[in-house]
Amino acid sequence: MKDSTIKKVSVSTSPKGAMGQTYLVSGKRLAMRLWDREQPQQGASDQRDYETVGYVIDGLAELTLEGQTIRLAPGDSWLVPAGSQHSYRILEPFTAIEATAPPAQVHGRDEAPS
Repeated sequence: MKDSTIKKVSVSTSPKGAMGQTYLVSGKRLAMRLWDREQPQQGASDQRDYETVGYVIDGLAELTLEGQTIRLAPGDSWLVPAGSQHSYRILEPFTAIEATAPPAQVHGRDEAPS
């Protein structure tokens, strides 16, 4: 039997994560989250068991992935493969949408230490 469930999630009532993320809609294999006006900071190096793609709405950041650094500006999108060592450095207040597969927030994937 196919799943024909429709979901709508409002950012105003969405749950928040411990790292500042807002969880948006989530399916069985894919989820979205919002990083809204994240302040300048150097993030710790991390390695997660999910794949992440993102799109920058506003601000400026750097992504270092397996020793390579790229700058992320409005209109840019990026990919962090599952299992890759990476870190983000927020240079200006940063707003972005990310999708994770499988969903980052399920089974503690998002909050678990690397």
